[in-house]
Amino acid sequence: MIVYRKIEDIITRMQDDKTGGVPIRTVKSFLSKIPSVVTGADIVQWLMKNLSIEDPGEAIHLGSLIAAQGYVFPISDHVLTLKDDGTFYRFQAPYFWPSNCWEPENTDYAIYLCKRTMQNKARLELADYEAENLARLQRAFARKWEFIFMQAEAQVKIDRKKDKTERKILDSQERAFWDVHRPVPGCVNTTEMDIRKCRRMKNPQKVKKSVYGITEESQPQSPVHMPSQPVRKTTKEDFRKQITFLNMQLERHCLKMSKVAESKEPSQQRVKRWGFSMDEVLKDPVGRDQFLRFLESEFSSENLRFWLAVQDLKKQPLQDVTTRVEEIWHEFLAPGAQSAINLDSHSYEKTSQNVKDPGRYTYEDAQEHIYKLMKSDSYARFLRSNAYQDLLLAKKKGKSLASKRLTGLMQSS
Repeated sequence: MIVYRKIEDIITRMQDDKTGGVPIRTVKSFLSKIPSVVTGADIVQWLMKNLSIEDPGEAIHLGSLIAAQGYVFPISDHVLTLKDDGTFYRFQAPYFWPSNCWEPENTDYAIYLCKRTMQNKARLELADYEAENLARLQRAFARKWEFIFMQAEAQVKIDRKKDKTERKILDSQERAFWDVHRPVPGCVNTTEMDIRKCRRMKNPQKVKKSVYGITEESQPQSPVHMPSQPVRKTTKEDFRKQITFLNMQLERHCLKMSKVAESKEPSQQRVKRWGFSMDEVLKDPVGRDQFLRFLESEFSSENLRFWLAVQDLKKQPLQDVTTRVEEIWHEFLAPGAQSAINLDSHSYEKTSQNVKDPGRYTYEDAQEHIYKLMKSDSYARFLRSNAYQDLLLAKKKGKSLASKRLTGLMQSS
């Protein structure tokens, strides 16, 4: 509990604008806005400045420990770790802080997943492991599923009355809460290592063994009969072992990725989603790779490579930004550039002025112009291309063959 209070004191100071907190801003992202976000680089710099940390690695480690408990979380990833780049993070609402000792039940998780299925938003679509969890919970709570469904439906009605921006923020905070308590497969559940849980004793007469291998014996129920043996005090070596153990677990949490995220073979659902919008192609690594291959076959890949280079620029550490801005300029925009892109005069002049004062968003206008060009021309050709159509038909054919085999097995049995 003391650790939680110390973390919450740091988080409160981070959000305090009057004392020089981390700048929280709304970022424009093409046709939409991302409200109330900070970058990982800003958090690392604030930790180094305000906590007198000299080593950036130590600041990143401390930030990852805070993120692992869900106090800050990435808005586009389920893995709770801190990166020293332009990745966007959001602060968790105090209602969801671990210090409130809210131990969620499986029924709460079932209501949350059921509620997600009722909301027609791409960002709220269930991941593969969440869909599997929902199916298991539906079987486990078959008798009370009607009650769970009604609860989820009532929450959806309440959420629809809220402001759109507020609803978007609350959705991400609720998702981060469940990322802590029901993490992605392959990630460590930090709530299972809670020292308070390890030391909780339901039967005071039994000897308990903690997760660190230190045995503890409880006091007798009668306060009159005290044990004659002296109570062993916790030594520095015990604390050192506990800290080492927690660090090992948190490193596993930070480095391990979801089995779903590691999958290279796109499912039929993923391939079909690429046809919804160009954003679906660009945010899917396999989709980007297929789109890039198609453009290379038409000798027009420079637009996408420029767009990806600008996206990467936004995630670069501050000390590398100036060099990367110059590299992008010479590769795509300078006179006689090797991979010259086609910009209108207004965007080119504005970008030329921005390059004189380089920053992560120097090429924002040029990137938006190239995005619109790809959306109106290259993306439409990609959807009509044999490469995409063959991939889509192959997935459908594979699915139909699998269903036929399953039908045959069922009939034979």
